[in-house]
Amino acid sequence: MAINDPIADMLTRIRNAARNRSKSVDCFNNKVRRGIAAVLRDEGYIDSFEVIDDGRSGKLKLKLRYGARGETILHRLHRESKPGCRVYRSVEDLPQPLQGLGISIVSTSKGVMSDRKARQERVGGELLCTVW
Repeated sequence: MAINDPIADMLTRIRNAARNRSKSVDCFNNKVRRGIAAVLRDEGYIDSFEVIDDGRSGKLKLKLRYGARGETILHRLHRESKPGCRVYRSVEDLPQPLQGLGISIVSTSKGVMSDRKARQERVGGELLCTVW
């Protein structure tokens, strides 16, 4: 089965795994998905991720993070830019979900990064998703 929007597929897998209280989730591997996983790890939404070689493009295994009492840390994953309607933002127009408590993930010319890092680097780009 062909996947038309691989980023939305990854976000849906993470969202479903968090709802089911799974410890980990497997996704297909590519450069943008690795970048999203790295941002989620750096911002503290997941514990870790690893690339598993399966002879083709590989898989990403993400280990989800939960609170001290088992509460979900990922409350909302929302895909902003879609294949039918791309959303680009300059550095001044990058959103700050929940007044900075959440993050926006942006694909820039310097790689995939969070909105905070994009502001530090002074680059804008395609707004992939928002997380809180």
